[in-house]
This record gives sequence, C-alpha cells and structure tokens, in this order.
Amino acid sequence: MRRSAGYVCYEHCHSAMAKETLGEFEHQLLLAILRLGGEAYSVSLVLELEERTGREIAQAAVFIALRRLESKGLLTSRLDEHAIEETGRVRRYFKPTPEAMRRLKETRRALVRLWEGLDLARDEAS
Repeated sequence: MRRSAGYVCYEHCHSAMAKETLGEFEHQLLLAILRLGGEAYSVSLVLELEERTGREIAQAAVFIALRRLESKGLLTSRLDEHAIEETGRVRRYFKPTPEAMRRLKETRRALVRLWEGLDLARDEAS
C-alpha cells in the first residue's frame, strides 16, 4: 500500500490498470495497423504514423511498442518468408487480437463520453 496526496493506493490497482489501459503511442500504433488493412510491419507503421500525426517517429520506438503489445496479448505476429526473397530481410507482420479491438473500442467510448458537452472552439476564442 502506498499513500500519495491523501489517497491510498494498493499495488494491485496499478498493475491491473497498467494491463487494462493503452498508452497514447500504443493506441496510435493499433489504429495505424487497422488503417493499413489490419496487418502491418514496422517500416509501414513508421510511415503511417508520421503521415497521420505529423511527428517524426523512431523505428526503434515502434518496434519496442509492437513487442510490448505482443507480450500483453494485444498483437499476434508472423514472419513473411516472401519478404526475404524481395529485400533480403525478414519482415514480421503484426495483427491486433480481439482483446486489442475490445480495448480500442472501450477507449473510444470513454473518450467520447469525456468530450461530450465540451466546446473547445468556444473556449479557444476567449
């Protein structure tokens, strides 16, 4: 048990929450895979994320996040044997699991509820 600013927090709450919630980059990565047809490899994901977010994305960051999502059971992967012939390198394709899809939908619903009733255009004008 930890106490922080008057709140009591049990360790199992943090570990359960960490398993259930998606980080912003993980969320973006899963959405990019879906935008690319539901299965993608790291280089195509870097390009898609850079185009959609307008930010520079490190391939290493994508690879690490893909492996983390796979270890959480949110992605499956397969090696593409044909890519070896074309490029000389093995290409690993990643695909979201049903659990990843559930979490994406859950996150979307929660964000929509949080945004309901907010008029940021009005707030920015003041």
